[in-house]
Amino acid sequence: MSAAGDWYLVHTQPRHECEAEQSLARLGVETFFPRLRQQRVIRRRPQVVTGPLFPGYVFARFDPATKWRAVNFARGVTRIVVFGETPAVVPDELVAGIAARMEDGAVVVRPRFSPGDRVRVTWGPLEGLEAVFERELSDQQRVVLLFQAVA
Repeated sequence: MSAAGDWYLVHTQPRHECEAEQSLARLGVETFFPRLRQQRVIRRRPQVVTGPLFPGYVFARFDPATKWRAVNFARGVTRIVVFGETPAVVPDELVAGIAARMEDGAVVVRPRFSPGDRVRVTWGPLEGLEAVFERELSDQQRVVLLFQAVA
């Protein structure tokens, strides 16, 4: 645990991640709101779009003994994510790993795999696992993976 506390997962109101991030910053809470930059086809035209990596969630580093209530009731926040009665502590390595993959404030997705390509996981809890790439994940599926990594 650092001097500032652990990282926690904060559920935001729908499409209010930026508002929650700004509100928490005003409280003196360190936040991390990773964004994803990817190319999408919109109205039959390819466009570069930036949005939340994990829609509806931001990471916040704070001491729950002193800031729990303030964070939980901050503007734009729905609640601090808990499992049972225990807040969901996010490993520092997970936050650092995401931050290390950012360019100009966003994680950039570049198609590196095609369906059927064999891949090997080289980092994280699934390190060493071999798999076959099927497809890119939707926003909701990335959130499910986040919860699996935190749980």
